[in-house]
Amino acid sequence: MRSRTAKWFETKVRYEKTMDDGLQKKLTEQYTVDALSFTEAEATIIEEMKVYISGDFEVTDIKMASYQEVFFSDADSDDRWYKAKLQFITIDEKTEKEKRTNNYFLVQAGSLPQAVKYIGEVMGTTMYNYVIASIQETQIMDVFEHQSFKEKKGEKAEVEE
Repeated sequence: MRSRTAKWFETKVRYEKTMDDGLQKKLTEQYTVDALSFTEAEATIIEEMKVYISGDFEVTDIKMASYQEVFFSDADSDDRWYKAKLQFITIDEKTEKEKRTNNYFLVQAGSLPQAVKYIGEVMGTTMYNYVIASIQETQIMDVFEHQSFKEKKGEKAEVEE
């Protein structure tokens, strides 16, 4: 399990897919991409999707995601994406009252209980007191992380020290 913090955009792509019965059906699928701007998000999703879609497709929607951190699973069976709302609990020193701050995360898992387990694994390494306020399965098909030009060409990216 690994996590990545970035500026994430949720995109929707509409295209025609040939179904098992041979008929064409228009589908709209949702994907998340790591990008610095709306323009880069659109360019990234077009580049990523042209490998998977034959024929025309269009990007019908791009919006900033409410989450900034994504928890990635290494298990092949974890093929769903869950949006989790965590409330971080702090105590106000002046009033001595409990304060809850909402934070959103995207979690890759195979089931809802697995997503809860993964949240526990990642958050267990932190010092935060938190509660899971809500968690729900999303319609996100996949998440595409940013890759540098060298990584796209198959070269190892150099790390400057």
